[in-house]
Amino acid sequence: MDAFTDQVFKQADGSDPSLTITDSRGRPAVVEGAPIWASSDETVLRATPAADGMSAAIETVGPGGPARISVSADADLGAGVQTITGVTEDITVTVNPGSVASVMTLNLGAPVDKP
Repeated sequence: MDAFTDQVFKQADGSDPSLTITDSRGRPAVVEGAPIWASSDETVLRATPAADGMSAAIETVGPGGPARISVSADADLGAGVQTITGVTEDITVTVNPGSVASVMTLNLGAPVDKP
């Protein structure tokens, strides 16, 4: 899976990666059931897979990292299990510069007499 390579996302960013599953010769291959998507740190990134598991919405949750997204599936179409897994490179989420405090207005209010 090559969805990301050492990426830096801003806090409001996301991504919509999809899977291509092939055999060792590069031909399309099927897996048993829907692939399972996971985040190594859900306080940084969250993966919401499509119903068929062949794509997902990746959303940033908060600044931090590195975090990785992994996808696993059962390549054994029979009674056994042969897990294949794809993992992204590290993803770091930074604060979106447009969402950090940058202006401060001090309102003094009306003058009042001191006792």
